[in-house]
Amino acid sequence: MPFGEVVCGAPGSGKSTYCHGKHQLFSALKRPISVVNLDPANENIPYPCTIDISSLITLQDVMEEHGLGPNGGMLYCMEYLEANFDWLEEKLKELGPEAYVLFDLPGQVELSTNHESVKRVVEKLGKRCGFRLAAVHLCDAHYVTDASKYISVLLLSLRTMLHLELPHINVLSKVDLLNQYGELDFNLDFYTEVQDLNYLSNVLNSSSPRYAALNMALISVIEDYSLVGFETLAVEACIWLTSLLYTLPFSLN
Repeated sequence: MPFGEVVCGAPGSGKSTYCHGKHQLFSALKRPISVVNLDPANENIPYPCTIDISSLITLQDVMEEHGLGPNGGMLYCMEYLEANFDWLEEKLKELGPEAYVLFDLPGQVELSTNHESVKRVVEKLGKRCGFRLAAVHLCDAHYVTDASKYISVLLLSLRTMLHLELPHINVLSKVDLLNQYGELDFNLDFYTEVQDLNYLSNVLNSSSPRYAALNMALISVIEDYSLVGFETLAVEACIWLTSLLYTLPFSLN
């Protein structure tokens, strides 16, 4: 039975870097892994790409042919992929029944929160291709440095979880860069474990008192679901560790 990860997140959150780092780690451990690029705008792929959506459709071609902007063109590309799912299915069959696959999604967050095409593609991967999937949602760790940004990324993560309906891990990426943004209002565990958000109300209301009721309503929504939590990750450190593993004089089998 094939397994896979649906790697999603906003632009710049580190999705391709995550896929690259995981590919290096699995290769060092001599474990099979394949990466599928489903971003038709990704022209600089850092990892060895087993399947690339650009051989089916590219964002640039769609924009030129249909006169669409980047966002509209991306929606068209995902709808086109859904309509031509047989192309992806045939290529995935070539990987064999024991494949482990990373699906690198585009960065437009509406694809993972509102638009139905990616959701239906994910459903087909499970029902037609037999994949056991989990979602890995990457969020730039700098969002925890500001209370309002932190609330927004909590809402984004919650909406993504509810929309994709997969086993789900939220990850704060680039956590090694947090020191650049100064001291946090609370310790890191407060943000990763999503502890009592009422402590944020004073910070939020001091900066925007007119939105106090709205802030508390948003906090209530997040706490009522009680689903969101974060792991932390510094992918660059993983890549460094992997390069070290390659130099070890003993077998990693």
